[in-house]
Amino acid sequence: MLQDHRVQCPYCWESIEILVDASETEQDTIEDCSVCCRPIHLRIHVSENGETTIEALHEDEV
Repeated sequence: MLQDHRVQCPYCWESIEILVDASETEQDTIEDCSVCCRPIHLRIHVSENGETTIEALHEDEV
């Protein structure tokens, strides 16, 4: 099940839309910003009640 979410790019600070697969509870992925094209490290957590938490970090942040 894909869900639309908005995150703020840690490089250009623009708000961008991403798709999140809510069927996976823990995700760690890289997605390019649709505005500045820099790679964003996304940490995604989907709780049992369906609440999604997303951290948008610089590519080299762990």
